[in-house]
Amino acid sequence: MDKEHAKGAGKEAEGRAKKAAGELTGNDKLKGEGEADKAEGKVRKAAGDVKDAFKDDKNKKAS
Repeated sequence: MDKEHAKGAGKEAEGRAKKAAGELTGNDKLKGEGEADKAEGKVRKAAGDVKDAFKDDKNKKAS
């Protein structure tokens, strides 16, 4: 797991926690922040996947 994947997983976990807290307390703002954090985490993980694909492609060409 590289840096982007780790950051993405952390942000998704933070988002799930915020969303759950918002649902429990009825705080729509916190729930919305949680959804946004989850989305950011997914984007970071996707960016990590793209980086991995380029690294793999670069390594294949170098072989």
